[in-house]
Amino acid sequence: MRPEAAPADPFDLRARRVHEAEGRGRRAFALFQAVRHPGPLVWIAPAHIPELPMLRGLPRGVGERLHVFRPVGETDLLWCIEEALRAAPVSLVIAEPEKPLSLTAGRRLQLDAEAGRTTGIMLIRGDAGSNATETRWNCEPMASTAADSTLHQWTLNKNKKGTIGSWILNWNGASAAVHMVSEARQRHEPADTAP
Repeated sequence: MRPEAAPADPFDLRARRVHEAEGRGRRAFALFQAVRHPGPLVWIAPAHIPELPMLRGLPRGVGERLHVFRPVGETDLLWCIEEALRAAPVSLVIAEPEKPLSLTAGRRLQLDAEAGRTTGIMLIRGDAGSNATETRWNCEPMASTAADSTLHQWTLNKNKKGTIGSWILNWNGASAAVHMVSEARQRHEPADTAP
């Protein structure tokens, strides 16, 4: 078995697989991925959670493609996730399970993603990940002095097919473009010119 080459873009999620995002910035990470995935999008959140994506506040082009499902109960939520992942026209499935996924449930979701040729992102709470997930991201917003954007730190903690890492980036929430922020004192500094 040949190892896969690392993607040129560290934020490219492997297709036909289910990934996880945790942390306070997990929804921003999901919206960032929604911008990058053309085609129909599905967001599945439990019926009792008050926070929903506001269609007019979403990045351009996402609201028109987004379908929101609000199942009652964890069993119905998992059923919705499985059905959405198996639906071939769907490009990306974003789901917010309340309980940790078992290894069996996580493996079933991976098989569903493969069958439907769909990418999935589970927005999990801390330490609620499944061992079957392809990648796990920790996403945290950071303080920023810019008025038009927010700095993010996205850390890849688990990756079955590659390396892990951490990135600080600036995303304005409008497009799929990000600007990487250099580590402190890692910027190009001009050479000292002593007189």
